[in-house]
Amino acid sequence: MNRKTLVLPAAAGLLVPLLAACGGTEEDGAIVVGTTDQFIATADAPAPFDPAFAYDTGAWNILRQTVQTLMHVPHGGGEPVPEAAQSCGFSDKASESYRCKLRSGLTFADGTPITAEDVKYSVDRVLKIKSDNGTAALLSNVDTVETKGTDEVIFHLKTPDATFPYKLSTPVAGILSKDKYAADKLRDGFDVDGSGPYTMKVEREGEKATRFVFTKNPAYKGDITLRNDKVVLRPYADASTMGQALESDDIDMMARSLSQQQVRNLTEKPKEGIEMIEVPGLEIRYLGFNTKAPAVKEKAVRQAMAAVVDRGALVNTVYGPTAEPLYSLIPSSITGHATPFFDEYGEPDRARAAKLLEDAGVDTPVKVTLNYTTDHYGAETAQEFEALKKQLDATELFDTTVQGAEWSTFRTAQKRGDYAVYGLGWFPDYPDPDNYIAPFLDSDNFLNTPYVNKVVRDQLIPRSRRQADRTAAGPVFNQIQKIVAEDVPVLPLWQGKQYVAARSELNGVENALNTSSDLLLWELGRGTA
Repeated sequence: MNRKTLVLPAAAGLLVPLLAACGGTEEDGAIVVGTTDQFIATADAPAPFDPAFAYDTGAWNILRQTVQTLMHVPHGGGEPVPEAAQSCGFSDKASESYRCKLRSGLTFADGTPITAEDVKYSVDRVLKIKSDNGTAALLSNVDTVETKGTDEVIFHLKTPDATFPYKLSTPVAGILSKDKYAADKLRDGFDVDGSGPYTMKVEREGEKATRFVFTKNPAYKGDITLRNDKVVLRPYADASTMGQALESDDIDMMARSLSQQQVRNLTEKPKEGIEMIEVPGLEIRYLGFNTKAPAVKEKAVRQAMAAVVDRGALVNTVYGPTAEPLYSLIPSSITGHATPFFDEYGEPDRARAAKLLEDAGVDTPVKVTLNYTTDHYGAETAQEFEALKKQLDATELFDTTVQGAEWSTFRTAQKRGDYAVYGLGWFPDYPDPDNYIAPFLDSDNFLNTPYVNKVVRDQLIPRSRRQADRTAAGPVFNQIQKIVAEDVPVLPLWQGKQYVAARSELNGVENALNTSSDLLLWELGRGTA
């Protein structure tokens, strides 16, 4: 998902006065969950919760509670199963025609019946709007959507795509009402209407949403079983403030995102009444390059950076046990994972980098600016980029500047191509190797990168999607990763782990955050599980 991202505001404590007035006793028995994600509607991004625009983990976590999809991935992982659909499947051996039959009696939360035409309308709308946030790329392989009667919909694909069921499980394929969402423009603001397990009320302060109340939707019909009637999601200024709220029993759980210091403290000195759980995670962090920018247009510059970055030292210095070095776009535990950057560059090697630059006729030191977002991935991000600067400058091959910006500014500038080098994170839309390749290298990609490799885009990605057995696609992904290590349009740095902490009387916590960092609030309950 942007795909997928954690958001922290620049001003610590900004929301404390408001949130302090919302103690657990005022939540009417609701389960209260804290998050460091922030939700802002700005002039550049006025529709943060429109499925045709939303492409970050925080926004998707709102949509997953409120907007229903035909398929969903079970909390334990595995292949998608029907959700709003009664059944779904490919109707041809080539994986080019995908047919779904809706559950009977489906309605939106307001009681309006849902038909196959609503599904078609919703998908067609995403493709028509085609927002610059990269969301539509997930459905770009859809050629036409056909309906048969009121309960059957058929997706005709341009090329075979065994990953299509996963894509139908993401909020971009959420089922919307034409009465609430215009066909040709985004829906501004924070309101969401759907047929998901919860209805939602939101409190706001200016351009920020400050509190979400999710109430069990009595009209919901789907595959999800709710273990609670009401959940409140409360954004916090930072992990420290959120942690204090957990200790004081103002919240029941903190999920996204604990700091590495909190993980250390709760591991080494557990607090009475609070349990910390490590859950599988598939987050990656990387440097991206605008391959047309003068500073890094020459491939040798990017290769030289790959040759000297010390991932082990970076992780040990900044993230400790909450991360591990990554030498591929595809993380470990995902089919197709390999170590092409280690295979190509080995341990940090200043001499190798110097020769790459010399052979390419590049004068040193190369002046580069490392751009990062100050309020999107946590307090450690600034430390990470200072550490990267020290590593590059120590070689005397680079003269590095570090520059931070708030996410609302950073993301717009990055998509526009203002940055030669920038740092981003990725939380997968779905746990398949395709989702660590296509969003960076395919057409209409999330990065809006000028880098194009025709072999990858026109041959290898389509070939990988023809494999219904995803393990069999491994060799193709290995080919792609070798090309990435050679051309370095992106430079993978590390893979993160996930942790949640909760009051001991809360159960279902281990199921409430899946590998894609999706919050499954319906899994939470009180008392004995």
